[in-house]
Amino acid sequence: MVQVVLGEDEGIESALRRFKRQVSKAGILADVKRRRHFETPLEKKKRKRIATRRKRRFR
Repeated sequence: MVQVVLGEDEGIESALRRFKRQVSKAGILADVKRRRHFETPLEKKKRKRIATRRKRRFR
């Protein structure tokens, strides 16, 4: 879970920016988008296979 503690002299805008950055680093939005619709086992395998190819290419 992502938490942002507001500093004493910190504005809401900067805290919101930090929160958005932490959420994107944690991959929460990508996970929510992926789980929005049911994914069949075949689609899961295909997604994982593509991710593996991407990882190999950038190594």
